[in-house]
Amino acid sequence: MAEGAISCSSCGTSSAQNVGGGAAAVPAAAPSTGGLTDNVAGLLAYITIIPSIIFLVMEPYNRNRFVRFHSFQNIFFCVACIALGIVMSIIGMIPMVGLITLVIWPLIGLGLLVVWVILLLKAYQGQMWKLPFIGDMAEKQANA
Repeated sequence: MAEGAISCSSCGTSSAQNVGGGAAAVPAAAPSTGGLTDNVAGLLAYITIIPSIIFLVMEPYNRNRFVRFHSFQNIFFCVACIALGIVMSIIGMIPMVGLITLVIWPLIGLGLLVVWVILLLKAYQGQMWKLPFIGDMAEKQANA
């Protein structure tokens, strides 16, 4: 079972059932009180920033560490994307140097799209996949 996973991708055994294997006792992706399974709520947290905020204030989800982690990671990821866009816009205003941004923008956009799809898939698989730096901040907030 992958580290950070709440269930095995091949057999479906939850880490709570596999405590003897060294994994932390984490509940399986079972329906929460709100009706969504944890992995679907984690996936929906990445759709836009609004579901992330809703999950952080809505009652059954704001106590779930898995959903909180993905909600905070999405919020921090969105803030980082906005900050990157502002920096690239400022660089784009510099004469001659700004022409480089015409080539860099599509590459950055493609890279961010790939990272976003990976985040969606990992959340749906029940894994707490952390982005560098952002994932550590999200984990601290989820544990608070």
